[in-house]
Amino acid sequence: MNRTAAIYALISAALFGVSTPAAKGLIGSVDPIMLAGVLYCGAGIGVAMLRRLAPAVLGAAARQQSLRRQDVPWLAGAIAAGGVAGPILLMMGLARTDAAAASLLLTLEGAATALMAWFIFHESFDRRIALGMVCLVAGAAVLAWSGAPTHQSAIGPIAIIGACIMWGLDNNLTRKVSLADSLQIVELKGLIAGPTNVALGLWAGAALPAVSDALLAGLVGFLGYGVSLALFVVALRHLGAARTGAYFSTAPFLGAVVAVFTLGEPVSVQLLAAGGLMGIGVWLHLTERHEHQHIHQPMTHTHSHVHDEHHRHRHGPEDPPGEPHTHTHKHGWLKHAHPHTPDMHHEHRH
Repeated sequence: MNRTAAIYALISAALFGVSTPAAKGLIGSVDPIMLAGVLYCGAGIGVAMLRRLAPAVLGAAARQQSLRRQDVPWLAGAIAAGGVAGPILLMMGLARTDAAAASLLLTLEGAATALMAWFIFHESFDRRIALGMVCLVAGAAVLAWSGAPTHQSAIGPIAIIGACIMWGLDNNLTRKVSLADSLQIVELKGLIAGPTNVALGLWAGAALPAVSDALLAGLVGFLGYGVSLALFVVALRHLGAARTGAYFSTAPFLGAVVAVFTLGEPVSVQLLAAGGLMGIGVWLHLTERHEHQHIHQPMTHTHSHVHDEHHRHRHGPEDPPGEPHTHTHKHGWLKHAHPHTPDMHHEHRH
């Protein structure tokens, strides 16, 4: 298990979890669809600035492979599904569904991500990983539960389920391009999805937010959507969509914990139960040991790497010195056994 990547996924979840109550506080003064657009704009603009500052601060270590032409269809699908369709379906659903039902239904995103990863994109999993996923989703459901939900109609819940499916698809499509620069991916997502949602909000009759609300929403979007998503993409690169989505399911719990310490909210039995279930789920994933003999097919690609057992290639005079570094390199046919996760070098079938 790549524990560094797991930590990135948990930090990503924490940032998103904290952003949720902050965004909820703005809904009263900003139209929901318009707010979704401003949040994504904040993510895109903030990460665009961060991406251009990173080389000056980190030097060569900040260099990552840019998106390639063959990555465009995957990223376009991710933006359409998770940046446009998902938020619109969610807003339609929230308008027709009570809060308790909506909170419970939103826990399906992690399950949707995992099911697509396992059965459509053929990521590997075993009973331990599946049980950990069940514990994490169950913990999120316990935390969201606030009494027996009542559905005003079937349209609202169906729309929210549709949003979860769109975000699950987004996560799996983004994983296909996760070897590329994570900041570039987030920049494009934000700068395309943000203005699109703002335009849709204006078309639906919403007004532009006040400058103070827009700046606050932009800051929330930068941290809770931009930085969070950049870390999520790095975790996707090393863990695969299902495992990263599982860690991200801790977002509501981490947000609730922050509320306890910063807002003085009570520690409830519900919070403790959810934390226990999620703790078991995270432990099952962190202690995973998946090892068997597998074959690496020859391939050529570009990404940031060190010279580990999968990168034994020779360097030419034009290749960068030091590690980690980024350059185009070839992987030869290799058959071996070692512990691994379904990262971008281990996409073999089981």
